[in-house]
Amino acid sequence: MLTIALRTARARWVTFVGSFVALALGVGLITTMGLGLAATLDAPQRLPERFAQAPVVVKGDDVLRVPVPGGERTGKLAHPGPVTPELARRLASLGPTTEDRSFPVRAEGGPKGLVGHPWSVAAFAPYTLDTGRVPHSDDEVVTTGWARTGARIGTDHGPVTVVGTVADRGFEDAVFWTDVRAARLSPAIDQLVVVADPTAVRDAVRNAVRDTAPDAVRALPGQESEVRVLTGRDRRHADPDPEREREALLAVNALLGTAGGVTGFVSVFVVASTFAFAVARRRKEFALLRTAGATPGQISRTVLAEALLLGVAASATGCLLGAYGAPVFVSYLVDEGLAPRWFTLGDATWPYHAAFWAGLLVALAGVVAASWRAGRVAPTEALREAAFETRSMTPGRLLLGAALLLAGLVTLAHALLTDPSDLLHRKTYISRPMLFIVAFALLSPLLVRPLVRLIAWLPARLPGAGGMLIRENAAAGIRRTAAVAAPVLVTVALAGSLLGTTATLNEAKAAEIRQRTTADHVITAGPGGFDPATIERIRAVPGTEISATAATAVHVREEGTALIRSDARAVDPAALARTARLPLTAGSVTDLDDDSVIVTEEWERHTVGSTVEVWLGDGTRKTLRIAAVMSIGTGGNGAYVTPANAPGATVDRIDVRLAPGADGRAVGAALAEAARPAGGRVLTADRWMAENRPGTRRTTRTGLLLVLGIALLYTGIALAGTLVMATSDRARDLAVLRLAGATRGQVLRLVAGESLLVVLVGALAGTLVAALNLAGVRAALGLLHVRSGLVVPWDALAATFGACAAVAVAAAVVPAALCLRRGAVERAGERD
Repeated sequence: MLTIALRTARARWVTFVGSFVALALGVGLITTMGLGLAATLDAPQRLPERFAQAPVVVKGDDVLRVPVPGGERTGKLAHPGPVTPELARRLASLGPTTEDRSFPVRAEGGPKGLVGHPWSVAAFAPYTLDTGRVPHSDDEVVTTGWARTGARIGTDHGPVTVVGTVADRGFEDAVFWTDVRAARLSPAIDQLVVVADPTAVRDAVRNAVRDTAPDAVRALPGQESEVRVLTGRDRRHADPDPEREREALLAVNALLGTAGGVTGFVSVFVVASTFAFAVARRRKEFALLRTAGATPGQISRTVLAEALLLGVAASATGCLLGAYGAPVFVSYLVDEGLAPRWFTLGDATWPYHAAFWAGLLVALAGVVAASWRAGRVAPTEALREAAFETRSMTPGRLLLGAALLLAGLVTLAHALLTDPSDLLHRKTYISRPMLFIVAFALLSPLLVRPLVRLIAWLPARLPGAGGMLIRENAAAGIRRTAAVAAPVLVTVALAGSLLGTTATLNEAKAAEIRQRTTADHVITAGPGGFDPATIERIRAVPGTEISATAATAVHVREEGTALIRSDARAVDPAALARTARLPLTAGSVTDLDDDSVIVTEEWERHTVGSTVEVWLGDGTRKTLRIAAVMSIGTGGNGAYVTPANAPGATVDRIDVRLAPGADGRAVGAALAEAARPAGGRVLTADRWMAENRPGTRRTTRTGLLLVLGIALLYTGIALAGTLVMATSDRARDLAVLRLAGATRGQVLRLVAGESLLVVLVGALAGTLVAALNLAGVRAALGLLHVRSGLVVPWDALAATFGACAAVAVAAAVVPAALCLRRGAVERAGERD
């Protein structure tokens, strides 16, 4: 069997080149994704940055620990407490201490995210002066290289002179004041460096927990204290946003996992489709082998042997491609800011093994059905000359396709009836289209002929025989048409489903914002939020009603074991009722008070009047009554509490409602003047909604584009390979057309027209799949009380169709032109 398979591969190399390229590319992509995935799983533990030279760092604990049966659950506190002065005094008795403060800074011409610190803490990074000297007075600062020594800069804390610069270490853009000035700008002690024995520091903290008054260092239920003692590698938890790199790795992990999964799916799809078509076009060859005495088992084993040879060669080539492609891909992720700057490949070898054997498995799995059909070819097929395919749909294919379609519809209906919000999750709307794609592809022989006749109805009635020939050729060769249309179906369905779903969800979120916002102006804060004096200045502007709100969070324990975080807003209920319209399903906003909370229907407990145990943003445990319940919507409605239940939260947004008859332009100018000292921006409601229109996250968008790029690349390979095979087989048909009087140009236009028709059939079928998926998403939004339109990505669908059409026309016309270079009589007289 291997000898026959080798000779067949040598003689029919055109048949196998498309599958080889597709499989090699798939294995290469799986190798690349696997190596990247291994790098995220085996990432080196990060070393501390800001406090790399500090012996011990004491900071307010930002981790909430809640006991549950069998252990504890943790969450990130929205407002961790500072180190108290009493504890700082106790620790000072152990050895030298340095108080660290971090506060936002706005500077003319400075970078975003600028942060201020006292100069004495710079030594623990360590920062060392590159130019100039240390600051001595209140208006002198040192910067991390973004401003030159000697420059005079205006800041929100007054004008300052840059007297020195330090090298930028990459993790922050900083301004260093004198310790005295920094303490006046930010009195709270965020972190404390202690030069002492770590054990002694921990004992001192433990004694402070036991002896100090509750308002100094308070022990929280489920955790020892609200102070952490950090040494060794744990000092990285004192760095700016220590979780950002872990979150970035999780995002990269999800991106690579999704892309790898789609690569595997499309690989199986393309290889199976290509092999199925290759077997169908070799029916006479198999029939002759059967006539010569070959058994069905020998024919099946021959096809499997061909797939085995192809799989081994393509998998080995793919692993080599992945070894070269993975470093390039990882560099792209780092350069685009999708992965941490230190992210690099490790020395894992399992991705090579996984990709190689996955490629071999894909090759064999993709040809199992084709080999079974090859073994069932009867010897009499060698005598068959008809080009019209009378049996293109086998009972097994029909049953499997119908079963998958039914399964997709049933699971969709079940999700809509039980948990419609699940359809809005990224994992769901990326994986769900696969079921319908496979179902439609299996049922494509049933769809091809009706779609061909529908699309070609008008061209077939135009003067001349071209339109009629295009229609009849496509309708007669159903296997060929289905094989070409299948990869187009995959790409168009994925593009329509994925891009359409994300666009529809973004539109739904924007509609929710429009529905909630009834204010005339929205004032957004700069870094650090609004101080009380600024809020009072804004409140004093005549002709206005304001609602000042602050971002916070609450945690709730559900089902006894899960700790769920909900983003929340701290509001004045009476002011909120005048400037916003919440999507309430029960209760009233004005019923909110210091002993209650507004929740969504997603909470385990969501009945008005019932109580729920929550942990506030600073970790305080409290039982609150449910005052009102909101619909789930797209998942961003969050929760609402009063400022008393958001200790440490700073006002970052003020909604303004104009009084009847007030001059909007004059009031806007007065609001801008009042908010300017705090760096506030005054926007009309329409402009604010436009600037804050929801969009797809960068990592998600990159992942979707990667998935669609893979699908489009596979589609091009499958189209090229299938059409080259199909056109080469039609050399006699094209020669007969030439003998019947058709010119060379007419024959080529006929071939191009058929290719376009078949691509259009695949695009239309893919659009049907996308419409089915988008209809499910729209139905879910309706059940979640979201009123928004359905967004169809027509531009993406048109671009996908154009790319597929260009590849198809080129892959069909070029081999047809080569076939027509030989004499028509000679071609017409050829035998199979």
